Amino acid sequence: MPAWFVVRAVVPEGDRAAFDRWYAQEHLPDALRAFGAQRGWRAWSRVDPSVHTAFYAFASVAAAEAATTPDRLAALIAEFDRCWGTRVTRARDILEVVDEQSPPV
Repeated sequence: MPAWFVVRAVVPEGDRAAFDRWYAQEHLPDALRAFGAQRGWRAWSRVDPSVHTAFYAFASVAAAEAATTPDRLAALIAEFDRCWGTRVTRARDILEVVDEQSPPV
């Protein structure tokens, strides 16, 4: 089953526009290359506008885990921290798809 690597960031309102540009133009392309992910998406929460979530798709949990080891994340984390310091907090997770259904025909 597929898996997702998910990064949830909390971005102060005053940094949102700059963060949005940086993530779209620099970080997402860099992360996709570094991870070898199948695809990547970004989203802003409609419930809490400070919450930004990035999703990276992998064919399996094993692929997601192999792509996001500490040594593979180190350069991306360092660049994130250089740009945003402690202003933007974040959490990472790997989600394993355990069930996939389509609506009945």
